[in-house]
Amino acid sequence: MKQWFGALACALSIALSVACSPDSTGPAPLRIGLVPFETGEELLKDIQPLMDVISKGMGQEVRPTVAADYTGVIEALKNKQLDIAFLSPASYVMAKQEANVKILVKSQRDGSPYYYGAIIVRADSPIQKLEDLRGKRFSFGDPLSTTGHIFARKMMLDIGIKPEADLASVIYSGSHDATILSVLNKKVDAGATYADDKEGKSSAWQRFLKPEEQSQIRVLSYTEPIPADMICASAEFPADKAERLTKTILDFSASPEGQKLLKKLYKFDGYVPATDEDYKLVREGFEAAGISLRDQLKKKP
Repeated sequence: MKQWFGALACALSIALSVACSPDSTGPAPLRIGLVPFETGEELLKDIQPLMDVISKGMGQEVRPTVAADYTGVIEALKNKQLDIAFLSPASYVMAKQEANVKILVKSQRDGSPYYYGAIIVRADSPIQKLEDLRGKRFSFGDPLSTTGHIFARKMMLDIGIKPEADLASVIYSGSHDATILSVLNKKVDAGATYADDKEGKSSAWQRFLKPEEQSQIRVLSYTEPIPADMICASAEFPADKAERLTKTILDFSASPEGQKLLKKLYKFDGYVPATDEDYKLVREGFEAAGISLRDQLKKKP
């Protein structure tokens, strides 16, 4: 069941990380887009084992790229520059609207296909409830981050806090790790990120911070359960290849090796089949937060 560098620099680093050029006689590389929930270099390193599994299962080279922001992946899908994308719930909803992508699978954590948004503060912060955020400095992640923005904004609006009007300042850090570090280092008073559960067993700050730093973070409030991240295919991706990719991912998820790797690297225990209807709640979240999907895409420079 997250945070996520310039686009040119990222593209160059990705190109250097690709093992070799595609064989001109073989199939074209499978182009996979990733949203930057953490810095690009770290994300590529973390996800490479799964890329290797996909490459072997599909019988072709895999070429992963990390966009500078969430909308970059959506634009690449619209422009037919990607075959597959690993998306957050909010970016999937937009990609479905703008590029008619086909959802394949979604992640699950401890048997649940949901996760949570969390508004966090430092453990020593005087902020004790959401209402105390008035007049404070706040960090969202990417504007299209489900937990790093959409549902955190919804929580504030539900209690009458209008972020731009009622907070001292609002920044968009671009990724979960950047938001967490901003809170830890007192650059902001509070921030929005993700948690795999509400029991403190697995969360973004546990993933990105050292053990001695984790105790310095406290959860102010959790969101309602949110449908988990997913993998989708472009509208033009052949159905037979989509089925093969889905089977590759599900088979790997069901294996002891796959479960161990996914738990270690991504903090969830596998993938399960998914449908577009699963993300109705996210569409409702956009509406409740007063955010237009199309307007968000138009804001990209």
